[in-house]
Amino acid sequence: MTLSFFDQFMSPTWLGIPLMALALTLPWLLFPTPSDRWLNNRLLTLQNWFINRFTQQLFLPLSPGGHKWAVLLTSLMLFLITLNMLGLLPYTFTPTTQLSLNMGLAVPLWLATLILGMRNQPTLALGHLLPEGTPTPLIPVLIIIETISLFIRPLALGVRLTANLTAGHLLIQLIATAAFVLLPLMPTVAILTTTVLFLLTLLEVAVAMIQAYVFVLLLSLYLQENV
Repeated sequence: MTLSFFDQFMSPTWLGIPLMALALTLPWLLFPTPSDRWLNNRLLTLQNWFINRFTQQLFLPLSPGGHKWAVLLTSLMLFLITLNMLGLLPYTFTPTTQLSLNMGLAVPLWLATLILGMRNQPTLALGHLLPEGTPTPLIPVLIIIETISLFIRPLALGVRLTANLTAGHLLIQLIATAAFVLLPLMPTVAILTTTVLFLLTLLEVAVAMIQAYVFVLLLSLYLQENV
């Protein structure tokens, strides 16, 4: 049986039934349920502290009109972090390595911020397409460039998340395979490779959290331009 390093990115199926919906639903069961008690357990207290700090930092530069998005963006942040972290466990599937899923998250949210800006302040929203003080001969060229960069934003959001997670998973699998092959031949080199694998796994844990934060942070910046 030949091993393909890209088999781990295939959507799981059972009896021909895609399990993508199940992979997206189960992580929500891991979150502790909030209670009405004054004193909560440590896990719930840590979760509440993290949500409060994240919401405060994310929406600090936004106007009060953008605070309506707090629940949506905070939930998206927790959802992406959970999916990315669970994908680092052995024999698991990472839904966020699928470009279709990431684009399905990025395009509607980006489009919502764009429509919000066009509805509330169309002059200011269209003003981003032409910087102030632009020479007259450059106006058509700059409008085309800014329009292209505007429509590339959701593609950049989806591709960034997909590429970072896919590259990390591939690198972990390559180094793990090398350590397994080198173990009977050169044990010392295999031990060093395993050490590198452990450090890389720690780095991927950080990348999993940072990429989820960057995804939501860029959405908040797009929202800031249109609110």
